[in-house]
Amino acid sequence: MIHNKFKLKNGSGNLSIKGCGKQDKQLNTYDWLADIPGNEEEVDLVEVQFKNTRKGYYKNSNKLKIEKGDIVAVEANPGHDIGVVTLTGRLVPLQMKKANLKPDVEIKRIYRKVKPVDMEKYEEAKAKEHDTMIRSRQIALNLNLAMKIGDVEYQGDGNKAIFYYIADERVDFRQLIKVLAEAFRVRIEMKQIGARQEAGRIGGIGPCGRELCCATWMTNFISVSTSAARFQDISLNPQKLAGQCAKLKCCLNYEVDAYVESQKRLPSKEITLETIDGTFYFFKADILKGTITYSSDKSFLANAVTISARRAFEIINMNKRGEKPEMLKENGQSSENNKPVDLVEQESLTRFDKRKNSNNNNNRKKKKKQTNNNALLDNSAENKDNMKKNESRPKEGNNKNKNRNKQKSGHRDGYNKPESKGSLNNEKTD
Repeated sequence: MIHNKFKLKNGSGNLSIKGCGKQDKQLNTYDWLADIPGNEEEVDLVEVQFKNTRKGYYKNSNKLKIEKGDIVAVEANPGHDIGVVTLTGRLVPLQMKKANLKPDVEIKRIYRKVKPVDMEKYEEAKAKEHDTMIRSRQIALNLNLAMKIGDVEYQGDGNKAIFYYIADERVDFRQLIKVLAEAFRVRIEMKQIGARQEAGRIGGIGPCGRELCCATWMTNFISVSTSAARFQDISLNPQKLAGQCAKLKCCLNYEVDAYVESQKRLPSKEITLETIDGTFYFFKADILKGTITYSSDKSFLANAVTISARRAFEIINMNKRGEKPEMLKENGQSSENNKPVDLVEQESLTRFDKRKNSNNNNNRKKKKKQTNNNALLDNSAENKDNMKKNESRPKEGNNKNKNRNKQKSGHRDGYNKPESKGSLNNEKTD
């Protein structure tokens, strides 16, 4: 019999609910050890997330019963802060190691689970963040500082405010701190962030249609170079390669290793293939498919022939031996007549409308043909009916005429008969 603790809950496992949960927090970590009994009690370290991408690691020294999703009050300098528990158990030390936190650093502790009074102060502090950001931007502009304040975060008790700013060069913001402290009556802390960190804090939708990676799961930002685009044969268009942060997209690094590994199985671009027909030069290659297109002219595409990488290496080895094949393709291999794909058409905004219009036109033509055919059928049927009616009408008319003639002749006979009878009687009487 299965223990009640591990029974399924609402159609999904109770364990999976603890492990993954709802993706309602940025940089949410999947706890794949949540189904291990005693995982939460084994390690007293807890991961707590605050606004947007700010996380902290705290010690549960009071041995509180804390689960993922609980709102807790943690130690701050000064006062206390309010955050949400995002991870517990054995994975917390691994996340600390991933965040490059030194083990000898003094770890702050968790005070308690939040009370209604703590939540009231927290909501009051959060309500002032947007207005504070607008006013601080104006103050920085008046002081002629080359910086941009991207976000403001108040501490849970409202005694401190963190100002996140972006600047290309070093900024002397000592005067700014004095003015901000006088204006808002709180302790000021300045933190410089990059363009990628700002995009992660603001969030948004990428060109792929999903939420930004920096705002959902990315914690470390690795430098991205244009060589990643070259390895993948992506056009070096700055508008297409740039993300929401105006930097190179982080996703350019995702598949680079696969392309580099696949490119090792292809011959060099500088190698030419010698055949009896002539010399063929490298034109393009499908890295993942493992096919190469060669051209008879070095400057433009002419007499294009697409072969596999295996066939290319065979010809290269034959050329090294001083041999030349009759053709690039293997004997009996048919040329592929693949329809070229227009890459520009794929980015057109009206690409779907054309298909719809063509389909509508085809449907209209079909409907017209059907209506015309139906009309022809109806006309032929009507003509047949009319022919039948016309055939039947003369017969009826002839019969009527015949009857009329008979009636007329009968009447005439009747009139003559009495006259003849009368004449006979008169003759008899005489």
